[in-house]
Amino acid sequence: MRAETGVDEASLIRAAQQGDHEAFERLVRAHDADVLRLAMSFVGSPEDARDIYQEAFLRVWRNLRHFRFDSSFQSWLYRIVANLCLDMLRQRKTRRQAPAVTGNGQAGPELLDTVPEVRAETDPQRALFSREVQQRIRSALDGLTSRERLVFELRHFHGMRLKQIGEVLGASEEAAKNCLFRATQKMRLALGDFL
Repeated sequence: MRAETGVDEASLIRAAQQGDHEAFERLVRAHDADVLRLAMSFVGSPEDARDIYQEAFLRVWRNLRHFRFDSSFQSWLYRIVANLCLDMLRQRKTRRQAPAVTGNGQAGPELLDTVPEVRAETDPQRALFSREVQQRIRSALDGLTSRERLVFELRHFHGMRLKQIGEVLGASEEAAKNCLFRATQKMRLALGDFL
């Protein structure tokens, strides 16, 4: 990452480690969209994603002095976000929460429902097929363990390499590769007739 004034990320990190609030704000601006996108893709709720976003950067601020450049800043940050997402999903599972509810008491939109399919609107048959695919993908993703889902989404939705995913998970590249393989096999099995 190159900051807008030509200062590299390592310099910003070192300055932020010394308490420079402006340097920290620049780090946040450089990564905020990616953090929010990752949280949203994983937890599916805009409100929960914003909570994770805020907590992630709060944890970064509190722990930045411990960052030792052993991995990339992005990997370190994604690891924090991933752990927060996994914690939230575990809490949901233990509470067996219903889908997110909006202020009017109605269930909130599913993540895949918020992505418009303009072409499908003009063709009812295609619209039906699109809804079926979305439902099957959602169901297949729900069938993955939290760790498998995280690895699958980091690889396929965020384009991360396995080595970086391993860093995010605090595991080896080989462990990330094996987890991705299991997730991919489950997705293929669940979506077999759609592939």
